[in-house]
Amino acid sequence: NKINMKKWIPENAICVYKWKLFSIWQWEQEMFNWKIKTFEKVERPDTIDIIASTSEWKILILEEKQPWRDVFYWLVGWTCENNENPIETAKRELIEETWMISDDWEKFWSFKISSKFAYESHIFIAKNCKKITNQNLDEWWEIINIKEMEWNEFLNFIASNDFKVKEFALEALKMVYNWKEDELKNIILW
Repeated sequence: NKINMKKWIPENAICVYKWKLFSIWQWEQEMFNWKIKTFEKVERPDTIDIIASTSEWKILILEEKQPWRDVFYWLVGWTCENNENPIETAKRELIEETWMISDDWEKFWSFKISSKFAYESHIFIAKNCKKITNQNLDEWWEIINIKEMEWNEFLNFIASNDFKVKEFALEALKMVYNWKEDELKNIILW
């Protein structure tokens, strides 16, 4: 079987369920004992997260409330929509959620969430963010307050249970643990 390298779904897979965000794919595969087994994978659009900072070297964290959830803390970000590429989504989401723009973007990391899910998550750095307009939120969906954090406060926060982007926290804290905090700070702020 040839594999679609971007989504990791075999060419012989069949979409058995498609909804607004998720699709379920199934395929049969011969095992080492020559028996046939059915496998499944969930596909969804790629996601993005942004570590956004201001010219005053403050890092932006979103305090978000949705109708069915308690308050949670997040990076700026969401799902790629309408065939956007990840950087287009990142720039759109930064404006919508923070009413800011940045001319200084770089990709921090992309990773595949799980072998059972066919999508990638992309993390971007947006430096020197500047306010240009009013916040543009889905009022029926979310209420967002922006928290500005100093560097040490940010590191403590991403190590806490309140921070929900665990993949980023793990990579960032590994750098700190391996004596690369200055390198991480340079990537995010300067």
